Amino acid sequence: MEKVLIIVDRDFEDREFVYPYYRFQEAGYKVVVVGPKANTTYVGEYGIKATTDLAPEDVKIEEYAAVIVPGGRAPDRMRQNEGLVQLVREGFERGKVVAAICHGPQLLVEADVVKGKKVTCFQSISTDIKNAGGIYEDKTVVVDGDLVTSRQPSDLPNFCREAIRLLQT
Repeated sequence: MEKVLIIVDRDFEDREFVYPYYRFQEAGYKVVVVGPKANTTYVGEYGIKATTDLAPEDVKIEEYAAVIVPGGRAPDRMRQNEGLVQLVREGFERGKVVAAICHGPQLLVEADVVKGKKVTCFQSISTDIKNAGGIYEDKTVVVDGDLVTSRQPSDLPNFCREAIRLLQT
């Protein structure tokens, strides 16, 4: 069974964690939760709890098919954690599917993977994408190579569909 990572930290956007967590399992993937510390419970903006399986230093990126980054206020914290930034960078460099929604692309910016790429995100961070050399598009989902991005929770069906489609090609 192929595995995918979902990255969390406190104040993740609950829906952007829960929807992919179950949708990827439904599609046949083992979902592994990674955060700053292993075996730690992080609470989302609306109270959903996510307990991590691994810390960044425990992850062997070659064992995973995708890295998923939910939004919320968590990505602003996650981009300050070099281990989490490195996971995204390594996943991208190794051709894994990297999928980020809402404020999740803040972690993509920090990992320096948006330059020259078409990207969407929550409107308030579109300038960050442009300043990092990304090509901002205001669409429900944008796919550029193995990079999948979306704007907000209402885009989750398109976000998951496109990420899973890439995984299955």
